[in-house]
Amino acid sequence: MQIRDVRTISVEYTLPRPVFDANYTMASKPALLVEVETDTGLVGLGEAAHFGGPLVSTATVIEQELRPHLLGQDPRETERLWELMHRRAYKHARGGIVIAAISGVDIALWDLRGKLAGMPLWRLLGGYRRRVPAYATGGFYAEGKGVRELADEMRAYCRHGFRAVKLKVGRNSGIEGSPLRAMADRGVCEVSLAEDLARVRAVREAIGPDVRLMVDANGAWDVPTAVRMGRLLEELDVYWFEEPVWPDDLAGSAEVASKVAIPIAGYETCSYGTVSFRDYIAARAVHFVQPDVAWAGGLTETLKIAHLAQAANLPLAPHIHGSAVAVAAAAHLLGAVRNGSMAEMVFPAHPLMGDLAREPLVVDGAGEIDLGERPGLGIELDPDAVKRYRVG
Repeated sequence: MQIRDVRTISVEYTLPRPVFDANYTMASKPALLVEVETDTGLVGLGEAAHFGGPLVSTATVIEQELRPHLLGQDPRETERLWELMHRRAYKHARGGIVIAAISGVDIALWDLRGKLAGMPLWRLLGGYRRRVPAYATGGFYAEGKGVRELADEMRAYCRHGFRAVKLKVGRNSGIEGSPLRAMADRGVCEVSLAEDLARVRAVREAIGPDVRLMVDANGAWDVPTAVRMGRLLEELDVYWFEEPVWPDDLAGSAEVASKVAIPIAGYETCSYGTVSFRDYIAARAVHFVQPDVAWAGGLTETLKIAHLAQAANLPLAPHIHGSAVAVAAAAHLLGAVRNGSMAEMVFPAHPLMGDLAREPLVVDGAGEIDLGERPGLGIELDPDAVKRYRVG
Protein backbone atom coordinates (compact mmCIF):
# COMPACT_ATOMS: atom_id res chain seq x y z
CA MET A 1 0.00 0.00 0.00
CA GLN A 2 1.29 3.44 -0.93
CA ILE A 3 0.26 7.06 -0.50
CA ARG A 4 -1.11 8.37 -3.79
CA ASP A 5 -2.08 11.90 -2.77
CA VAL A 6 -2.10 14.40 0.09
CA ARG A 7 -4.50 17.33 -0.19
CA THR A 8 -6.21 19.97 1.91
CA ILE A 9 -9.72 21.36 2.19
CA SER A 10 -10.25 24.85 3.62
CA VAL A 11 -13.62 25.55 5.23
CA GLU A 12 -14.98 28.49 7.22
CA TYR A 13 -18.14 29.43 9.08
CA THR A 14 -18.92 33.09 9.82
CA LEU A 15 -20.18 33.64 13.37
CA PRO A 16 -23.44 35.56 13.86
CA ARG A 17 -21.44 38.09 15.89
CA PRO A 18 -17.76 38.34 16.81
CA VAL A 19 -16.56 37.06 20.17
CA PHE A 20 -13.39 38.00 22.04
CA ASP A 21 -10.92 36.36 24.38
CA ALA A 22 -8.19 38.17 26.30
CA ASN A 23 -6.26 39.02 23.15
CA TYR A 24 -8.11 38.31 19.94
CA THR A 25 -11.28 38.79 17.93
CA MET A 26 -12.97 35.71 16.50
CA ALA A 27 -15.40 36.60 13.74
CA SER A 28 -15.45 33.14 12.14
CA LYS A 29 -14.55 29.49 12.65
CA PRO A 30 -12.11 28.31 9.97
CA ALA A 31 -10.67 24.80 9.68
CA LEU A 32 -8.05 23.15 7.49
CA LEU A 33 -8.86 19.52 6.71
CA VAL A 34 -6.30 17.06 5.34
CA GLU A 35 -6.93 13.99 3.21
CA VAL A 36 -4.35 11.27 2.62
CA GLU A 37 -5.36 8.93 -0.20
CA THR A 38 -3.82 5.51 -0.86
CA ASP A 39 -3.41 3.61 -4.11
CA THR A 40 -6.30 1.38 -2.97
CA GLY A 41 -8.65 4.37 -2.86
CA LEU A 42 -8.87 4.44 0.95
CA VAL A 43 -8.77 7.99 2.36
CA GLY A 44 -7.67 9.09 5.83
CA LEU A 45 -8.98 12.33 7.29
CA GLY A 46 -7.09 14.80 9.49
CA GLU A 47 -7.09 18.42 10.56
CA ALA A 48 -4.21 20.88 10.92
CA ALA A 49 -4.23 23.88 13.23
CA HIS A 50 -3.82 27.28 11.56
CA PHE A 51 -4.02 29.60 14.56
CA GLY A 52 -2.43 32.99 14.04
CA GLY A 53 -2.42 32.94 10.27
CA PRO A 54 -4.48 32.26 7.13
CA LEU A 55 -5.46 28.73 6.17
CA VAL A 56 -3.48 28.99 2.95
CA SER A 57 -0.15 29.19 4.82
CA THR A 58 -0.52 25.81 6.49
CA ALA A 59 -2.12 24.34 3.37
CA THR A 60 0.93 25.38 1.34
CA VAL A 61 3.30 23.67 3.78
CA ILE A 62 1.27 20.46 3.56
CA GLU A 63 0.86 20.39 -0.20
CA GLN A 64 4.18 21.89 -1.31
CA GLU A 65 6.63 20.92 1.43
CA LEU A 66 5.38 17.68 3.02
CA ARG A 67 3.45 16.03 0.19
CA PRO A 68 6.47 15.36 -2.08
CA HIS A 69 8.16 13.36 0.71
CA LEU A 70 5.04 11.29 1.39
CA LEU A 71 4.04 10.17 -2.09
CA GLY A 72 4.81 6.48 -2.59
CA GLN A 73 5.33 5.85 1.14
CA ASP A 74 3.54 3.18 3.16
CA PRO A 75 0.83 5.04 5.16
CA ARG A 76 0.89 2.44 7.95
CA GLU A 77 4.37 3.51 9.06
CA THR A 78 3.20 6.47 11.15
CA GLU A 79 6.26 6.74 13.38
CA ARG A 80 8.69 6.69 10.46
CA LEU A 81 6.63 9.13 8.40
CA TRP A 82 6.41 11.54 11.33
CA GLU A 83 10.20 11.46 11.60
CA LEU A 84 10.58 11.82 7.84
CA MET A 85 8.39 14.95 7.76
CA HIS A 86 10.03 16.43 10.86
CA ARG A 87 13.62 15.78 9.80
CA ARG A 88 13.03 17.24 6.36
CA ALA A 89 11.49 20.40 7.83
CA TYR A 90 13.17 21.01 11.21
CA LYS A 91 15.71 23.47 9.81
CA HIS A 92 12.81 25.40 8.33
CA ALA A 93 10.80 25.55 11.56
CA ARG A 94 10.73 23.67 14.86
CA GLY A 95 7.18 24.42 15.83
CA GLY A 96 4.19 26.45 14.85
CA ILE A 97 3.16 26.19 11.23
CA VAL A 98 5.30 23.18 10.27
CA ILE A 99 4.34 21.06 13.27
CA ALA A 100 0.70 22.05 12.70
CA ALA A 101 1.00 20.85 9.11
CA ILE A 102 2.60 17.58 10.24
CA SER A 103 -0.22 17.21 12.77
CA GLY A 104 -2.91 17.26 10.11
CA VAL A 105 -1.15 14.65 7.99
CA ASP A 106 -0.41 12.47 11.02
CA ILE A 107 -4.06 12.45 12.17
CA ALA A 108 -5.09 11.40 8.65
CA LEU A 109 -2.52 8.57 8.69
CA TRP A 110 -3.89 7.30 12.00
CA ASP A 111 -7.43 7.48 10.62
CA LEU A 112 -6.21 5.25 7.80
CA ARG A 113 -4.64 2.82 10.26
CA GLY A 114 -7.89 2.60 12.20
CA LYS A 115 -9.87 1.95 9.03
CA LEU A 116 -7.41 -0.72 7.92
CA ALA A 117 -7.62 -2.41 11.31
CA GLY A 118 -11.41 -2.06 11.49
CA MET A 119 -10.91 -0.48 14.91
CA PRO A 120 -11.73 2.91 16.48
CA LEU A 121 -8.67 4.95 17.36
CA TRP A 122 -9.44 5.01 21.08
CA ARG A 123 -8.95 1.23 21.04
CA LEU A 124 -6.01 1.21 18.63
CA LEU A 125 -4.10 3.85 20.62
CA GLY A 126 -4.63 2.26 24.03
CA GLY A 127 -8.23 1.32 24.71
CA TYR A 128 -8.79 2.79 28.16
CA ARG A 129 -12.46 3.91 27.94
CA ARG A 130 -15.18 4.33 25.36
CA ARG A 131 -16.91 7.27 27.09
CA VAL A 132 -15.08 10.47 28.00
CA PRO A 133 -16.42 13.41 30.03
CA ALA A 134 -16.62 16.81 28.37
CA TYR A 135 -16.75 20.41 29.52
CA ALA A 136 -18.39 23.36 27.84
CA THR A 137 -15.95 26.04 26.78
CA GLY A 138 -17.52 29.47 26.42
CA GLY A 139 -17.87 32.62 28.43
CA PHE A 140 -16.27 34.70 25.69
CA TYR A 141 -16.57 38.46 25.77
CA ALA A 142 -19.10 39.88 23.29
CA GLU A 143 -20.92 43.12 22.63
CA GLY A 144 -24.08 43.23 24.73
CA LYS A 145 -23.04 40.29 26.92
CA GLY A 146 -23.07 41.45 30.53
CA VAL A 147 -22.76 39.48 33.73
CA ARG A 148 -26.41 38.42 33.61
CA GLU A 149 -26.12 37.09 30.05
CA LEU A 150 -22.89 35.29 30.94
CA ALA A 151 -24.54 33.59 33.91
CA ASP A 152 -27.49 32.54 31.72
CA GLU A 153 -25.09 31.07 29.17
CA MET A 154 -23.37 28.93 31.79
CA ARG A 155 -26.64 27.75 33.29
CA ALA A 156 -27.69 26.60 29.82
CA TYR A 157 -24.59 24.40 29.60
CA CYS A 158 -25.50 22.77 32.91
CA ARG A 159 -29.08 22.18 31.79
CA HIS A 160 -27.75 20.21 28.83
CA GLY A 161 -25.82 17.94 31.18
CA PHE A 162 -22.33 19.42 31.38
CA ARG A 163 -20.76 19.01 34.80
CA ALA A 164 -17.89 21.40 34.02
CA VAL A 165 -17.73 24.80 32.30
CA LYS A 166 -15.00 27.29 31.36
CA LEU A 167 -15.03 31.05 30.79
CA LYS A 168 -12.56 33.64 29.56
CA VAL A 169 -10.79 36.24 31.68
CA GLY A 170 -7.91 38.64 31.01
CA ARG A 171 -9.30 41.23 28.61
CA ASN A 172 -7.65 44.05 30.54
CA SER A 173 -5.25 46.32 28.64
CA GLY A 174 -4.58 48.34 31.78
CA ILE A 175 -2.18 45.79 33.25
CA GLU A 176 1.54 45.89 32.54
CA GLY A 177 2.59 44.06 29.39
CA SER A 178 -0.94 43.29 28.21
CA PRO A 179 -0.80 41.92 24.63
CA LEU A 180 -4.14 43.64 24.02
CA ARG A 181 -2.30 46.96 23.88
CA ALA A 182 -0.99 46.07 20.42
CA MET A 183 -4.32 44.83 19.06
CA ALA A 184 -6.55 46.82 16.72
CA ASP A 185 -9.62 46.03 18.82
CA ARG A 186 -8.18 47.39 22.05
CA GLY A 187 -10.98 48.97 24.05
CA VAL A 188 -13.70 46.67 22.70
CA CYS A 189 -15.40 44.58 25.39
CA GLU A 190 -12.62 45.37 27.84
CA VAL A 191 -13.17 44.95 31.57
CA SER A 192 -11.25 45.75 34.73
CA LEU A 193 -9.72 43.07 36.92
CA ALA A 194 -12.51 43.68 39.44
CA GLU A 195 -15.09 43.16 36.70
CA ASP A 196 -13.41 39.94 35.63
CA LEU A 197 -13.56 38.69 39.19
CA ALA A 198 -17.26 39.63 39.33
CA ARG A 199 -17.87 37.68 36.13
CA VAL A 200 -16.33 34.54 37.62
CA ARG A 201 -18.24 35.00 40.87
CA ALA A 202 -21.54 35.37 39.00
CA VAL A 203 -20.88 32.16 37.08
CA ARG A 204 -20.08 30.24 40.25
CA GLU A 205 -23.32 31.44 41.79
CA ALA A 206 -25.24 30.52 38.64
CA ILE A 207 -23.93 26.95 38.30
CA GLY A 208 -23.81 26.09 41.98
CA PRO A 209 -21.09 24.35 44.01
CA ASP A 210 -21.19 20.93 42.32
CA VAL A 211 -20.20 21.94 38.77
CA ARG A 212 -16.51 22.32 37.97
CA LEU A 213 -15.53 25.85 36.98
CA MET A 214 -12.40 26.71 34.99
CA VAL A 215 -11.02 30.09 33.90
CA ASP A 216 -8.75 30.85 30.93
CA ALA A 217 -6.60 33.99 30.73
CA ASN A 218 -5.07 33.07 27.35
CA GLY A 219 -1.61 34.10 28.56
CA ALA A 220 -2.61 37.75 28.99
CA TRP A 221 -1.47 38.41 32.57
CA ASP A 222 1.97 39.03 34.03
CA VAL A 223 3.09 37.04 37.06
CA PRO A 224 2.05 39.54 39.76
CA THR A 225 -1.42 39.91 38.24
CA ALA A 226 -1.82 36.17 37.79
CA VAL A 227 -0.81 35.50 41.40
CA ARG A 228 -3.08 38.21 42.75
CA MET A 229 -6.08 37.12 40.68
CA GLY A 230 -5.38 33.45 41.30
CA ARG A 231 -5.51 33.94 45.05
CA LEU A 232 -8.78 35.83 44.76
CA LEU A 233 -10.21 33.06 42.58
CA GLU A 234 -9.35 30.39 45.12
CA GLU A 235 -12.42 31.20 47.20
CA LEU A 236 -14.63 30.48 44.16
CA ASP A 237 -13.40 26.86 43.98
CA VAL A 238 -11.91 27.18 40.50
CA TYR A 239 -10.94 23.75 39.15
CA TRP A 240 -8.11 24.99 36.97
CA PHE A 241 -6.49 28.31 36.02
CA GLU A 242 -5.59 28.11 32.33
CA GLU A 243 -2.66 29.92 30.70
CA PRO A 244 -2.25 32.55 33.42
CA VAL A 245 0.91 34.00 31.81
CA TRP A 246 2.51 34.24 28.39
CA PRO A 247 3.38 30.70 27.20
CA ASP A 248 7.08 31.50 26.72
CA ASP A 249 7.36 32.44 30.39
CA LEU A 250 7.97 28.95 31.77
CA ALA A 251 9.53 30.29 34.98
CA GLY A 252 6.59 32.65 35.41
CA SER A 253 4.08 29.84 35.11
CA ALA A 254 6.06 27.78 37.62
CA GLU A 255 6.02 30.75 40.02
CA VAL A 256 2.25 31.14 39.69
CA ALA A 257 1.83 27.39 40.23
CA SER A 258 3.89 27.57 43.43
CA LYS A 259 1.96 30.54 44.86
CA VAL A 260 -1.64 29.78 43.89
CA ALA A 261 -3.65 26.84 45.23
CA ILE A 262 -5.59 26.40 41.98
CA PRO A 263 -4.02 23.89 39.53
CA ILE A 264 -2.42 25.58 36.51
CA ALA A 265 -3.41 24.33 33.04
CA GLY A 266 -1.52 24.90 29.80
CA TYR A 267 -0.14 25.55 27.28
CA GLU A 268 -1.75 24.83 23.93
CA THR A 269 0.55 27.33 22.24
CA CYS A 270 3.60 25.23 23.16
CA SER A 271 3.60 23.80 19.67
CA TYR A 272 6.96 22.01 19.53
CA GLY A 273 5.59 18.72 20.76
CA THR A 274 7.35 16.69 23.41
CA VAL A 275 10.20 19.17 23.66
CA SER A 276 7.95 22.02 24.81
CA PHE A 277 5.86 19.93 27.18
CA ARG A 278 8.86 18.10 28.64
CA ASP A 279 10.18 21.43 29.92
CA TYR A 280 6.83 22.56 31.37
CA ILE A 281 6.29 19.23 33.09
CA ALA A 282 9.83 19.10 34.49
CA ALA A 283 9.48 22.64 35.89
CA ARG A 284 6.13 21.76 37.52
CA ALA A 285 4.78 24.80 35.70
CA VAL A 286 1.50 23.06 34.88
CA HIS A 287 -0.74 20.48 36.48
CA PHE A 288 -3.24 19.92 33.65
CA VAL A 289 -1.21 19.29 30.48
CA GLN A 290 -2.93 20.83 27.44
CA PRO A 291 -1.47 20.01 24.02
CA ASP A 292 -3.62 20.47 20.93
CA VAL A 293 -3.59 17.29 18.81
CA ALA A 294 -3.86 19.35 15.60
CA TRP A 295 -1.07 21.72 16.65
CA ALA A 296 1.50 19.82 18.74
CA GLY A 297 2.39 17.02 16.32
CA GLY A 298 -0.72 14.95 15.70
CA LEU A 299 -1.65 11.75 17.48
CA THR A 300 1.87 10.31 17.22
CA GLU A 301 3.44 13.15 19.18
CA THR A 302 0.53 13.96 21.49
CA LEU A 303 0.36 10.35 22.66
CA LYS A 304 3.96 10.74 23.79
CA ILE A 305 3.09 13.98 25.58
CA ALA A 306 0.30 12.10 27.33
CA HIS A 307 2.78 9.49 28.51
CA LEU A 308 5.21 12.16 29.69
CA ALA A 309 2.39 13.64 31.74
CA GLN A 310 1.41 10.22 33.02
CA ALA A 311 4.96 9.57 34.20
CA ALA A 312 4.76 12.81 36.19
CA ASN A 313 1.33 11.81 37.58
CA LEU A 314 -0.37 14.68 35.72
CA PRO A 315 -3.70 14.64 33.84
CA LEU A 316 -4.04 15.34 30.12
CA ALA A 317 -6.69 17.91 29.17
CA PRO A 318 -6.14 18.68 25.46
CA HIS A 319 -7.03 22.01 23.92
CA ILE A 320 -9.73 21.33 21.31
CA HIS A 321 -10.64 24.06 18.85
CA GLY A 322 -11.65 23.15 15.33
CA SER A 323 -14.05 21.09 13.29
CA ALA A 324 -15.60 17.69 13.96
CA VAL A 325 -12.32 16.12 12.83
CA ALA A 326 -10.15 17.81 15.46
CA VAL A 327 -12.78 17.07 18.11
CA ALA A 328 -12.75 13.39 17.19
CA ALA A 329 -8.96 13.14 17.18
CA ALA A 330 -8.62 14.65 20.65
CA ALA A 331 -11.58 12.72 22.09
CA HIS A 332 -10.17 9.41 20.83
CA LEU A 333 -6.84 10.26 22.44
CA LEU A 334 -8.62 10.89 25.75
CA GLY A 335 -10.28 7.50 25.43
CA ALA A 336 -6.93 5.83 24.83
CA VAL A 337 -4.92 6.95 27.88
CA ARG A 338 -5.51 6.42 31.57
CA ASN A 339 -4.55 9.99 32.58
CA GLY A 340 -7.10 11.62 30.26
CA SER A 341 -9.17 14.37 31.86
CA MET A 342 -12.03 16.09 29.98
CA ALA A 343 -12.74 16.97 26.35
CA GLU A 344 -13.16 20.65 25.55
CA MET A 345 -16.37 21.28 23.58
CA VAL A 346 -17.80 24.44 22.09
CA PHE A 347 -21.54 24.29 22.73
CA PRO A 348 -23.90 24.58 20.97
CA ALA A 349 -21.77 23.08 18.22
CA HIS A 350 -21.11 25.39 15.28
CA PRO A 351 -21.72 23.94 11.78
CA LEU A 352 -18.11 22.85 11.25
CA MET A 353 -18.47 20.68 14.34
CA GLY A 354 -21.96 19.43 13.47
CA ASP A 355 -23.01 19.74 9.83
CA LEU A 356 -19.57 19.01 8.34
CA ALA A 357 -19.64 15.33 9.38
CA ARG A 358 -22.42 12.84 8.80
CA GLU A 359 -22.20 11.46 12.36
CA PRO A 360 -20.11 13.83 14.52
CA LEU A 361 -19.26 13.09 18.12
CA VAL A 362 -21.70 14.82 20.43
CA VAL A 363 -22.05 15.50 24.14
CA ASP A 364 -25.01 13.60 25.56
CA GLY A 365 -27.30 14.52 28.45
CA ALA A 366 -24.82 13.06 30.93
CA GLY A 367 -22.12 15.48 29.77
CA GLU A 368 -20.10 12.72 28.09
CA ILE A 369 -19.00 11.69 24.60
CA ASP A 370 -19.54 8.12 23.43
CA LEU A 371 -16.63 7.37 21.09
CA GLY A 372 -18.40 4.42 19.52
CA GLU A 373 -16.96 1.57 17.50
CA ARG A 374 -16.70 3.05 14.00
CA PRO A 375 -13.16 2.52 12.64
CA GLY A 376 -10.54 5.25 12.71
CA LEU A 377 -11.89 8.62 13.76
CA GLY A 378 -15.38 7.43 12.90
CA ILE A 379 -15.91 10.62 10.88
CA GLU A 380 -17.22 10.87 7.31
CA LEU A 381 -17.48 14.27 5.67
CA ASP A 382 -20.81 15.43 4.28
CA PRO A 383 -20.03 16.54 0.68
CA ASP A 384 -22.87 19.07 0.65
CA ALA A 385 -21.64 20.69 3.85
CA VAL A 386 -18.06 20.75 2.57
CA LYS A 387 -19.25 22.51 -0.57
CA ARG A 388 -21.31 24.99 1.48
CA TYR A 389 -18.45 26.03 3.76
CA ARG A 390 -15.47 25.60 1.46
CA VAL A 391 -13.29 28.67 0.88
CA GLY A 392 -10.27 29.45 -1.25
